[in-house]
Amino acid sequence: MTDIQGSCLCGRVVFSCDNRFSQFHFCHCQQCQKTSGSAHAANLFTEPSNINWLKGQDQIKRFDVPGRAISSAFCQHCGCAMPYLSGTGKALVVPAGCLDGEPNIAVDDQIFWAERASWYDAALASQCFLGFPRVC
Repeated sequence: MTDIQGSCLCGRVVFSCDNRFSQFHFCHCQQCQKTSGSAHAANLFTEPSNINWLKGQDQIKRFDVPGRAISSAFCQHCGCAMPYLSGTGKALVVPAGCLDGEPNIAVDDQIFWAERASWYDAALASQCFLGFPRVC
């Protein structure tokens, strides 16, 4: 298997891992909407030891939602989502957006669908642009 690298937006955190993810979920739960700031989180799962921190691991902050098995980890400088060990310790959760390449698998499913944002379905049918449609 080949390595895949990931990083945060400011470049202070960089990691690599084997591109051998076992699961890929779009999670629409309300907590993932909050942690991602979007309609859903896009998380890949792999073995807990499948990560090599190249720099900046000490720049990562973690937040565990009280009473839930939901966490988020992010660069303390730019706020980008970063990999973290699941609350059970059974998986490494890798936010797909922090990867600098394509993961080995496609999205498996969309979970917590009933909690999806009320505007999500309409957004999928909206017009697409290659960049900004106009200056705001």
